Amino acid sequence: MARPKNSDDAADVANAPLPPSVQAGPMNHAIVRVARLHRMLAAQLLRRVGLHPAQELVMMQLWDHGPQRQVDLVRMLGSDAATMTRTIQRLEHAGFVRRRPSLTDKRATIIEATPASQAVRRQIEEIWAELETATAAGLTPDQQAQAIKVLQQIENSLARAAATN
Repeated sequence: MARPKNSDDAADVANAPLPPSVQAGPMNHAIVRVARLHRMLAAQLLRRVGLHPAQELVMMQLWDHGPQRQVDLVRMLGSDAATMTRTIQRLEHAGFVRRRPSLTDKRATIIEATPASQAVRRQIEEIWAELETATAAGLTPDQQAQAIKVLQQIENSLARAAATN
């Protein structure tokens, strides 16, 4: 699907009839489109600080909760081990995290934010605020609260379905 050039184009895309191949799943189609656009905008904004989407989530987790085992980051962020390893390697190469062996578990690696990462913390918080503003543009506070509630319900439904499959 082509990227809209202006708000009229965006309205045309949003109001276009669903292609026959996705008519059985209009909610799935809407979620995929929203997620793709959200990730695209996040990528554009995070590029300012040299990060890719999801790398900021690792940094936020480390800033908020301190050093953690890599396996715990995988679990908390809903990632997989291979993706997290690549993410940590890239963040380490950028100087934002360091890895060290666990003192209590020889199999575990502890990931910690470096002092250098603090230099981008405020910028990342500002980027997230900008992304939130763009995401919620045109919604009243009540609509935002309702959207969050509905998204939480969808997340819970998907988590239950994933747990049973």
